[in-house]
Amino acid sequence: MAMSGGKENGEPMMEMNTTPLIDVMLVLLIMFIITIPVATHSIDIDLPVATPPTDTPPPVDPIRNKVVLTADDKILWNGTQVDGPGLANLLKQSLTYPTEPELQYQPEAQASYELSAGVLQIIKAADVTKFGFVGNEQFRDFGK
Repeated sequence: MAMSGGKENGEPMMEMNTTPLIDVMLVLLIMFIITIPVATHSIDIDLPVATPPTDTPPPVDPIRNKVVLTADDKILWNGTQVDGPGLANLLKQSLTYPTEPELQYQPEAQASYELSAGVLQIIKAADVTKFGFVGNEQFRDFGK
């Protein structure tokens, strides 16, 4: 291994050796990175508390229950919205009482005929025997 102390013609080397300068810069960089404190700023956020879903079916009255069909195709059981299978379950539950509760059926004037026929089919399939139409007197002058 030959070492060069200058150029071959004997002139001294005029370029600066940057290797030690780079080493010193890297050491300083590492020291600055180590000595800088970690940013520990925290922001408190109040998140909403999760509540369990309340998918409990509406209660079945042991005396009288009312099914209402609305103009916007909703089925209401004692004022609470239910769907077709939910209505079937409530009807089955109502038949478990020693005395079958009365089921009142009241479609609104603008209720869908298809929905009305479907609900009547669900009621018929549940084998409800105490069934009655209520509120028909409000339609007495509907067609006039």
